[in-house]
Amino acid sequence: MITSSVKHTRIWFITGCSSGFGRALAQTVLEQGETVVLTARNPQTVEDLAARFPNHTLVVQLDVTKPEEVREAVKQAIANFGRIDVLVNNAGCKVGGVIEEVSDEAVRYQFETNFFGVLETLRAVLPHMRQQRSGHILNISSIACFMAEPSGGFYGSSKLALEGISGSLAYEVAPFGIKVTAVEPGGLRTDFVTRSFVVNDSQIDDYKQLVNDNRLGMLHSHGQQLGDPKKAALAIIQVVDSDNPPHRLALGVDAVETIDYALEFMKGELDAWKEVSMNIAFDEVVASKSLTPGC
Repeated sequence: MITSSVKHTRIWFITGCSSGFGRALAQTVLEQGETVVLTARNPQTVEDLAARFPNHTLVVQLDVTKPEEVREAVKQAIANFGRIDVLVNNAGCKVGGVIEEVSDEAVRYQFETNFFGVLETLRAVLPHMRQQRSGHILNISSIACFMAEPSGGFYGSSKLALEGISGSLAYEVAPFGIKVTAVEPGGLRTDFVTRSFVVNDSQIDDYKQLVNDNRLGMLHSHGQQLGDPKKAALAIIQVVDSDNPPHRLALGVDAVETIDYALEFMKGELDAWKEVSMNIAFDEVVASKSLTPGC
């Protein structure tokens, strides 16, 4: 059952507000009468939102790959509002290319943005949330965690790493009244593909067709994605309003269908190989517990 208490005005800190889903979420939260710390690498890109909601916004320059900017942005937010109630780790990018060909530099850029940037932001915000004994953290993950996409391995692995810490973090901070949700969107109709999709410069001939087909598929789907960013933003607000928010939130028909398929696929393989998987105990352990192999 989804339950919620009376909503109060909250302070939201959202990374990556300049465009895409981050901007849609920031605008929707502001329209609900709440307050948003608008962060962007180029602050001018969010000045229009600040002008529309002058009493409910703070514009801060933030490149999540720069720890000093992360710490300064959080410091400004606390100085201005005294607290951060909701942290949304939204800023991200996607590096495309097969495992064999993507440069170490590109892989590190992928993880600096999608994982280490989040880690730095968490470590800057958490002391304040612990002190106030409340807060909600939303880490924007991806449907990619449940699908093996050719040329998307590094993006998927960066999001899997994010989900790995989200699960542990949820248990670590629960005693302090802090909630954590990993958000797993499917395709949202934003400019992410054209703006935040970084293609590897060098290509290996054997993989060119695979990579190019995948890239063309993404470009052809651009503008046809099923997910409405506005409705996705409203869904996130509903989660934050809830007294019992989920640890994971799938967003979109495609997300739900993909996760359903992935779970069925994993269960099928688990069952098919269960006997092999379970029959690795020492013989004396099996004998002492009167277990038969596979039980």
